[in-house]
Amino acid sequence: MARLPIRLYGDPVLRAKARQVEEIDEKLHRLVEDMVETMLEADGAGLAANQVGEMHRVIVVNFAAGDGAEDVKVLINPEITRREGSMCMEEGCLSLPDVNEEVKRAASATVEYTTLEGNRTEIEAAEILSAVVQHETDHLDGILFIDRISPVRRRLLKGVLKQIARSVKQPV
Repeated sequence: MARLPIRLYGDPVLRAKARQVEEIDEKLHRLVEDMVETMLEADGAGLAANQVGEMHRVIVVNFAAGDGAEDVKVLINPEITRREGSMCMEEGCLSLPDVNEEVKRAASATVEYTTLEGNRTEIEAAEILSAVVQHETDHLDGILFIDRISPVRRRLLKGVLKQIARSVKQPV
């Protein structure tokens, strides 16, 4: 396993829509292992493939908020099929270090996804896990949590966001 570099705000890959996974092969298994290690080492609650530069519809979520890989679920081609209720919760993102804002999301969400074994299944996520799953699924569509805050709050973050974006080295 290897720790992957996390792409930061300003990197165009974070605004691109990820592609459906067509085949679950050894390469995808290695990517998932590396994503899990990366997320756990970064102390994250979730990680989307495009955050590490891979344009596959894959997210990993730490469902126990523990520090072991056994607590992580892999969701391939996740699709939120039901959202219920609402809540506001402070969110952060590994791609936007030191930026935390209140975001309104569904209090619970049902997600259909494919497992690493190729089985289609679903899971019900509530409260914090609901927010994490919605946040990571947004990443796969090129949406960042700051897109879900008020324009006033975004303007107040403008300087911090510019500073993060300046640190991003554009690919040659």
